[in-house]
Amino acid sequence: MQAISAPPPVLVAGLDGRSLLLETPVLRRTGHVIDEKPTARALLGAIPESSARLVVLGNRLPDLPLPDTIFRIRSGPTTRHVSILALIPMADPSEVDQLALEAGANAVLRRPLDQGRLDSWMAKLLSVPRRVETRVAVQGHVVGTPTKGVVGHFSGLTRNISINGMLLASPTRLAERPEVELEFSLPEGRAMLRALGRVVRDAPEIGWPYLGYGVEFLFVPPDSIEAIAGMLVGRRLVTYEGTPTIRSTVRREAWIYEILEPIPSPLGWQSEIRRAPRDDWRPGRGSPFYVVEGRSREETLAEARAFILRHC
Repeated sequence: MQAISAPPPVLVAGLDGRSLLLETPVLRRTGHVIDEKPTARALLGAIPESSARLVVLGNRLPDLPLPDTIFRIRSGPTTRHVSILALIPMADPSEVDQLALEAGANAVLRRPLDQGRLDSWMAKLLSVPRRVETRVAVQGHVVGTPTKGVVGHFSGLTRNISINGMLLASPTRLAERPEVELEFSLPEGRAMLRALGRVVRDAPEIGWPYLGYGVEFLFVPPDSIEAIAGMLVGRRLVTYEGTPTIRSTVRREAWIYEILEPIPSPLGWQSEIRRAPRDDWRPGRGSPFYVVEGRSREETLAEARAFILRHC
């Protein structure tokens, strides 16, 4: 009989891991083990070795501020794939939430909070596949419902998609980067797929009459993941293997943009653009930002630079 492998640990720093385990029945049901690290730097070193998919952070890290810890996780090529949940005391300043989200956290929750809400978020983030190297151009219909705000249902389009998110063309403005319940279709697909997403950036590359937004998936049901993955495999997505070469960099205001060496794709050539804050940039520290395509290697490099100068 084949042994069932244990799930990867949930890495914790800046809070009491034993209390977290008691507060989240989902971890006990699924057999996840809490691995508590004493410092942010110890946590950063443990992520590549542990195959962890979820990191839970408190705001009591002895060596690094919480936003800096989150940013370093998101910037590292061997750590950026994990989901990040921040749990902070209700008494902490309100700006901590926004700083953590801007640094790359998937969610920020204030404690004390309802156990069911924490358990639900843990379950969602444990099942979210994280960032991939590229997305594929796909146009399908999207029906969205923001979970907060005055905007009701809207009907838009997706311009590209991966198992981790989509580029959304919306007919209405989505202020304050809301979470959005999504129903969408794929080419040649009959069933509507579902996902819970969060708006993470404006996407000026989407032209009039739509407003463009980059949406990161927070939770995707297994049947929808299977359908998206099947569509991507069918299109023979080309991804970078190993450490890609940075072809050039562009400095724009507070950001450094890295243009990666183009690689062949079924439609020609692809080049990924990555970016990192200027003050903390080092070669290879950029996080995935956008993918451009061209008919030749030279045209793709030119398109990548032109995209940055136009929209960033």
